[in-house]
Amino acid sequence: MFDIQFPPSSLEIEKYNVAFGKTLRALRRERRLSQEALAFDSGLNRTYVSLLELGTRSPTLNTMVALCLALNLSFSSLASHIDEMVTRLAR
Repeated sequence: MFDIQFPPSSLEIEKYNVAFGKTLRALRRERRLSQEALAFDSGLNRTYVSLLELGTRSPTLNTMVALCLALNLSFSSLASHIDEMVTRLAR
């Protein structure tokens, strides 16, 4: 599933941050939520949600769980979506 060498390089981390952000934005839009609504539902700041979507911040485990709950999505499903996005971006 995740093909990363350890320790991961900063470029590798950045790649996953960007994939996470694009995935988060797609899932949010699919559910027709604004950043503000997702932030409220997940207990996060709207600006932080925006930075996550831009791939400029690395989400914590707590943040990912909060977003999964707000999006009514399992954590494993989120991981699969991110992995698919990494593959898509590598093409």
